[in-house]
Amino acid sequence: MSRLIDTGLEQLAKMLQRMGEIAQKTVSLSINSYIEGSTAYSKVRNLSFTLISMSDEAESKTLELMARFQPVASDLRILKSYMKIAYDFERYGRYALDISQAYEKLGGMTECEDWIKKYIAEMSGKVLSMVQLSVDSLKSYDTKLAKNLSETEKQVDSMYLRYLDRLVERAPAANRCTISSVLVTRYLERIADHAIYIGESIIYLATGEKVAL
Repeated sequence: MSRLIDTGLEQLAKMLQRMGEIAQKTVSLSINSYIEGSTAYSKVRNLSFTLISMSDEAESKTLELMARFQPVASDLRILKSYMKIAYDFERYGRYALDISQAYEKLGGMTECEDWIKKYIAEMSGKVLSMVQLSVDSLKSYDTKLAKNLSETEKQVDSMYLRYLDRLVERAPAANRCTISSVLVTRYLERIADHAIYIGESIIYLATGEKVAL
């Protein structure tokens, strides 16, 4: 038999799925525009602000359900996980906007050496796949997909640190490319971290198991 709280949980679930779709679009637009050398700042900014608004709405809805129904056990676990995931989707948008701002202020990769262009393109591809995976795993509460995020995140972390080392070794002096690319690789690494947080939340809400991916 349906419970009163179930309607609210269903509304939240649909809201998060919509947030995931918008977050994925925002990150993809920002990263691809940076790589291709085109501006998308205005669109990314609007999408990022939409995610902030939706995150606030999700938080308010979650707190409302907690106050009204005083949930325990699995219901409380789901609500806590939903609120965390909404925040992580908001952070996707924030870092996507940071990438677009870096392009606006410093330009893209026009002045970059070929190895930098290839490196950032590869790292971006991994991060975009993580964002996609985090959104897909939420739709079906697929813990296996969520756990698969871990290996790619380790690769992204490793690439970020290797990139800094290679810049120190190979960059003769600071230029616009160096500054821009360091900022963008850092933002990519942070997006990957939030994909991991989403994966952990999905595993927790589906199984009650707290894991550190």
